[in-house]
Amino acid sequence: MPRMINALLNPQRAALKIWKMLGTASLSSRLQYDLFDRPHYAYCLANAARLAQSLSVPRISAIEFGVAGGRGLLALEELCPEIEKAYGVQIEIWGFDTGEGLPDPVDYRDLPYIWKSGFYRMDHSALEAKLTRARLVLGDVKDTVPDFFDSHTPAPLGAAFFDLDFWSSTYDSFGIFSAKPEFLLPRIHCYCDDVISSEGGGILSEDVGQLRAIADYNDTSKMRKLRRIAGLADKRPIRAVWPSQIYVHHAFDHPDYTTYIHDDKNRQLAI
Repeated sequence: MPRMINALLNPQRAALKIWKMLGTASLSSRLQYDLFDRPHYAYCLANAARLAQSLSVPRISAIEFGVAGGRGLLALEELCPEIEKAYGVQIEIWGFDTGEGLPDPVDYRDLPYIWKSGFYRMDHSALEAKLTRARLVLGDVKDTVPDFFDSHTPAPLGAAFFDLDFWSSTYDSFGIFSAKPEFLLPRIHCYCDDVISSEGGGILSEDVGQLRAIADYNDTSKMRKLRRIAGLADKRPIRAVWPSQIYVHHAFDHPDYTTYIHDDKNRQLAI
């Protein structure tokens, strides 16, 4: 009954589901109309590849912070071939996780009324057997992030997906943005999973959790900021929650930050 009611209340979504099943939509249409199982992943990955193409960067990295069972990494792997072909940019996938589930909360900022240590453990061997290109970086992010670029020499970071739940872990993961410019695109598309309140006690505010980590990062960083995309939800043709979870990391000190990349190469308005 709930599915039938939802279909009646959202005929637009029913039509889009049929279009998705037909498999006839172009990549641009699928991106525009959310015809992906995880449209937020597709949006970030495609925009990262598009920016890399505009800057003549041949290869980029995408990182998921908080792998858990691994469905997110598998979704990213599935997206890569089509996006690589469309933009001519190769994509590396990396997944950061403890492998042992959530650690102990540090204090109230880690939302212990929502999360407990041990949640979201990884079946490492089962996940490794399914992965085709993604590489896992296991351990606490406060230990694995600082030397990631020196230890693994990945391609420049273009997209990041944050689902570490805690304030402390999320804030530590933002250390990835302190890398030298050659390891980053000037703007990095990010998806932040835990910035929307949910039913069942998942009440969030700017004082705790991921929102607090974002605020703390912005307060301590002068030339690098993590900001929501102004007006993104209003411009999307499909009403959804995920556009309010999309952020962009701006490295204002990046030598390519001011490089012109708009599709219109000569913007004029005739009388």
